[in-house]
Amino acid sequence: MSLMQRLEMRQGQALVMTPQLLQAIKLLQLSQLDLAAYVEAELERNPLLERVEGAGPDAAEPHESGAEPRESAAFEGADEAWSGTAELDPGRGEIETGFETRLDNVFPDDTPAPARETASGDMLSLTPAPYGSTGGSFDAEAPDFEATLTAETSLREHLASQLELATSDPVDRLIGGFLIDAVDEAGYIRESLDGVAERLGATLDRVAGILTLIQGFDPSGVGARDLAECLAIQLREKDRFDPAMQALVSRLDLVAKRDFAALRRLCGVDDEDLVEMLGEIRRLEPKPGRAFGASAVEVLIPDVFVRPAPDGSWLVELNSETLPRVLVNQSYYARVTRGAASDTDKAFLSDCLQTANWLTRSLEQRARTILKVATEIVRQQDGFFLHGVTHLRPLNLKTVAEAIGMHESTVSRVTSNKAIGTSRGTLEMKYFFTAAIPGAAGAAAHSSEAVRYRIKQLVDAETPDDVLSDDALVQKLRSEGVDIARRTVAKYRESLRIPSSIERRRERYAQGGTQGGSQGGAAALALR
Repeated sequence: MSLMQRLEMRQGQALVMTPQLLQAIKLLQLSQLDLAAYVEAELERNPLLERVEGAGPDAAEPHESGAEPRESAAFEGADEAWSGTAELDPGRGEIETGFETRLDNVFPDDTPAPARETASGDMLSLTPAPYGSTGGSFDAEAPDFEATLTAETSLREHLASQLELATSDPVDRLIGGFLIDAVDEAGYIRESLDGVAERLGATLDRVAGILTLIQGFDPSGVGARDLAECLAIQLREKDRFDPAMQALVSRLDLVAKRDFAALRRLCGVDDEDLVEMLGEIRRLEPKPGRAFGASAVEVLIPDVFVRPAPDGSWLVELNSETLPRVLVNQSYYARVTRGAASDTDKAFLSDCLQTANWLTRSLEQRARTILKVATEIVRQQDGFFLHGVTHLRPLNLKTVAEAIGMHESTVSRVTSNKAIGTSRGTLEMKYFFTAAIPGAAGAAAHSSEAVRYRIKQLVDAETPDDVLSDDALVQKLRSEGVDIARRTVAKYRESLRIPSSIERRRERYAQGGTQGGSQGGAAALALR
């Protein structure tokens, strides 16, 4: 074996992740909001990109009178503001796809408004003055719209404003501010008073007194250390914290177990009074800070729409309202390139043009891929769209990937943060991918979501004399051709928030037992 240095030439293949490929992969898995933010950032960064507002054949006039038309370098020199549709026939199992393409260059008309001559000979522009301008000047910029919006008051600010009115002692305000900072989003204080007193160097009685003061603030029940104290504060304000109610609040574990007999003995009341007491507890707010700490509700906007066609097939189309439309301003690029003085400026413009072209291609490819994957999902789950969740079939990423000739990772990125709008509601794409539960005696496999829905149907159909245990649910499902284990039934039942058979039996008995059964049923409903 000899050790020596030499030069060799070898030929091989390697997969290189170029920046453009990384960008395309990133765009594929972005949600609508993230994609809009990304495109907005690119529009601000790249001077050659422009947004298309209301693209259409007659949406706008040319940008400048006598100027050459601007071309998009994205798709053979034209801006392709397109919408894709796919027609699927579940009977034939064939997919016919088509794309309507509009090749037009649309630019907003930013030509200044014409001016007219006044009686005094002055020229008066017809363009309205910007908001906030003074003295007829058009140079002042309008303020940001977000600066005119009012901010929502947080729970801490709401409590701090009440503390300033409740006490003027600086020490009490210091202790109260510390306790208010310890209040979580639900309105509870989780820190111990001993620890607060030791940290602030105050007496325990003074800290407890300030806590009592805070517990009298709005919202009612704020500053409690547990659920029982929160309910007790609200009941005291309603003057309903009598000995019977105090005994009921002290044993919330029996309320959760629906042990009505033990609650009647503990409180010393009859069925009618117990129903009334449980109803009062149900009307209380277990999380006082929820009104302040709740985040804004986000509406799930579908990326794809599925609707039935007159011939019985399915029409799958992209939601054009969520597709960002941008184009490349080629005429502007030609003008600034002619005026570029240095090689650095030319290199910058060339890089901007390449980035803009790749972004438009990536957006177009993303839309086509989403439509392709959604069409295959509809073809695989046509039973769901026809008959509902009971006909949802087992489906995984590999099946869809093999059917459309893509990799599983690509399908996974497409289905992340995407939704499909159907006649049965707007559902996430991931909803249609469910695990398979084998069928009994060689029958076809069943979707886990369909089995979970069947368990809910069986429980809803129970009677007081026939409450199904987990073993009984297993036997019924096996009689219907579903081979499922008892622990799987228990897991599905818990995921549906269905109580155990013992708790359901108590509830059913209270609903349909004696004369007070209707009252007991109301009590059970009050605990849900």
